[in-house]
Amino acid sequence: MKLYNHIAAGFSALEWEMVKHIPEGGNWQNIPESIPSQRLVQIRKSGGRTTYYGRLIYDKPSYTITTYFNRLGNGCNLHPKQDRVLSNREAARLQSFRDSFIFKGTKTSQYKQIGNAVPPLLARLISSLIKPHLENLTFIDLFSGAGGISEGFVMNGFQLVSASEIEKNYFETYKFNHSQYADPKNFILGDITSPDIKQKIIDTAQNKKIGVVVGGPPCQGFSTAGWRDPNDNRNQLFKEFVEVVKTIQPEFFVLENVLGILSMRDGAAVKEIIESFSEIGYHVNAPIRLNAEDFGVPQRRRRVVIIGSLKKCAIPQPIPLFSDEDKNLPNFITVKQAIGSLPPIQAGDDIIVKDVEMPSNTPYDRLMKEEITFEQFYEKSRM
Repeated sequence: MKLYNHIAAGFSALEWEMVKHIPEGGNWQNIPESIPSQRLVQIRKSGGRTTYYGRLIYDKPSYTITTYFNRLGNGCNLHPKQDRVLSNREAARLQSFRDSFIFKGTKTSQYKQIGNAVPPLLARLISSLIKPHLENLTFIDLFSGAGGISEGFVMNGFQLVSASEIEKNYFETYKFNHSQYADPKNFILGDITSPDIKQKIIDTAQNKKIGVVVGGPPCQGFSTAGWRDPNDNRNQLFKEFVEVVKTIQPEFFVLENVLGILSMRDGAAVKEIIESFSEIGYHVNAPIRLNAEDFGVPQRRRRVVIIGSLKKCAIPQPIPLFSDEDKNLPNFITVKQAIGSLPPIQAGDDIIVKDVEMPSNTPYDRLMKEEITFEQFYEKSRM
């Protein structure tokens, strides 16, 4: 089979000296002080995070995949057994992207696409929360990125109508992987704050009944004066999200964001978000906190979703599907189960496409290779 994006960043001479001292589960504390590094000097003084210069553990989920998984010192990015950082494909698997999903654009862009994405299996869970209450399993994906949310919704039987994204490389990845699900003319590249772009997005919903509008608009401006502050341009994207929902009138909206949004301005920011949707006629549920590893993602990642509907509908906090404490549930998916079957490569290897013999050692392998459905994967994980 062909394996895409299985490439790993290289090391400097100094980094090679560091790597050989870091065992599985180790970090910067294992690097001898004799190795000269001004950054390590600063970390030792300040008592830096234990994930810095970290090596993953095979038998546990990974730490959060960030946009810097290609860098040795920026997190726990070392392969558990091989002296290299995670490959793009391995990071994508830890995010739960199927193996046939191909990332386009520059290497730097791919790191950002993978690290910024919503894990498809987490998006699948989100879609399952609202699916029983919908009349139309159609959705529009705003701020789509590479397409993690769309992947999860499509996996759960939803029909993609359209999507929008401003970043060209992200858009090329999205378009390449999702043209089989919707008319590519309905994939809109551009700034949603532009009236023309926003109208193009709205036009894709004409003569269609839209079940859901999903998206994760940046909400940094909420940390200061709130979304109503006309002087904070960072809030404009959120305003456009609300405007699109108001105009299209989907049955549901789903707003996905980082967990930190709940503590912005001591909770006042979330209240303003809920009020903004209430003002346009939506019944908004209490924010739902999600741990990705609870739902089959082999990664510790914390997110929050805010769900609203035109008809009053209670969406409860979902019950975990996986656990390392509840004996009635299958254990969390581990790094080894997720990437252990991928062929070994060298640091700096940049062969983008590989013809490989890759075994299906675990149910997660089979899910990523699209040999089984999520339901089959879950059932086999319980065995």
